[in-house]
Amino acid sequence: MGEQGSDGGRKTAGAPRTAAAGTGASAASAKKAAPSKKAAARKPAAAKKAAAEKTPGATKPAAKKAPAKKAPPAKKASSAPLKKAPAPRKQVVAPKKATASVPAAPAKTVAAHPQGESRTALVRRARRINRELAEVYPYAHPELDFENPFQLVVATVLSAQTTDLRVNQTTPALFAKYPTPEDLAAANPEEVEEILRPTGFFRAKTKSVIGLSKALVEQFGGEVPGRLEDLVKLPGVGRKTAFVVLGNAFGRPGITVDTHFQRLVRRWKWTDETDPDKIEAAVGALFPKSDWRDLSHHVIWHGRRICHARKPACGACPIAPLCPAYGEGETDPEKAKKLLKYEKAGQPGQRLRPPQAYLDAGGRAAPPLGAG
Repeated sequence: MGEQGSDGGRKTAGAPRTAAAGTGASAASAKKAAPSKKAAARKPAAAKKAAAEKTPGATKPAAKKAPAKKAPPAKKASSAPLKKAPAPRKQVVAPKKATASVPAAPAKTVAAHPQGESRTALVRRARRINRELAEVYPYAHPELDFENPFQLVVATVLSAQTTDLRVNQTTPALFAKYPTPEDLAAANPEEVEEILRPTGFFRAKTKSVIGLSKALVEQFGGEVPGRLEDLVKLPGVGRKTAFVVLGNAFGRPGITVDTHFQRLVRRWKWTDETDPDKIEAAVGALFPKSDWRDLSHHVIWHGRRICHARKPACGACPIAPLCPAYGEGETDPEKAKKLLKYEKAGQPGQRLRPPQAYLDAGGRAAPPLGAG
């Protein structure tokens, strides 16, 4: 009993101890809790310190800000050149004005050799075009009917502003009635006008052919001179007509710069000149003199048959790969074939009495005037 009582007393006594112990434990825990709260309070500070230690750059923003405060002087320093900027701008403008006036001479070079083509390349391309055309038109010849130099010079004068075909259809009647310079020099102008009416500008042409006939009789004994300086003195005869006569009646080299020739050499960028005399000089410099006469025939024939003024047949052109103007005309091969003229289209040529070589190549003689 006593032991129980003592046990029980102990238990009852133990209870307070336990409570006390609990109280003590709670106090201890409270005390420990207090430090944990302080630790918790200290942790943010420690974390901040640790963050500060781990990120030293965090303490350097002040140093960076300091340069940022010093940045204004830098801006002032940079602004100083900006104030001086107008001076360089003036220096840049002056060269531009200078370049606008200085390249006057180089501009001619660019015009003469477009697309950066060198002089050597231009000569090679031009001569290759002539070789190609020689294969296409091996029978090329003057397309005016004539039997002597007198007939040729008269026919060439009449060919102005009309076709060689129309002239060839008109001159048989003229030469049948006036076969020599003496005959034409003494002709009645009204009768000559009536014969030449189909060629257009017949009054002016009548005056020219009668005048040149008189000059031949009075100054050259009724013979056509074989020199350029003499031919150009005849009424109605210019350099083009003179070279036609010299090349085809006397076999002397010359370039015939007619409308077809002018158009094509500019399309091919052989020259950008528009004056016939300058074109003659520019193109003549690209070829040896021995090529001049046949070159004229090749270019003129190509201009009449394929490379037309209004709508060239680019799709049927044998020198298309060499032509800078390819695409100005019809490029579809089938449509381009319909644009071909004369023997290339199976049609008659311009001469009533063409050379045999032309007939052998498949060419056809033109019909006489009035034929259907």
